[in-house]
Amino acid sequence: MIRYEFVASLWQYPGPNSWYFVSLPKILSKEIRTTLRSEEEGWGRLKAIAKVGGSEWKTAIWFDTKTGTYSLPLKSEIRKKEALQTGQEVSITLWI
Repeated sequence: MIRYEFVASLWQYPGPNSWYFVSLPKILSKEIRTTLRSEEEGWGRLKAIAKVGGSEWKTAIWFDTKTGTYSLPLKSEIRKKEALQTGQEVSITLWI
């Protein structure tokens, strides 16, 4: 597994009951895509383990061709446990 660390702003996809995400920095996304593209599953999905604060969970990141970045979903349980709000800068450790 490769470890990555970054800080990104939490955002919500527009629409009712929509998901919350952080977008990986473009430079980091380019590095990951160059290195691990052969490991991607459907829709540019890469399995990952994420850590925010004291919370660590199994998840995945998805590549967004429109923005040229990967997106990491942050489920409700994690957002509540870590008291995260939309627009907040979040420090993330990611293992892929």
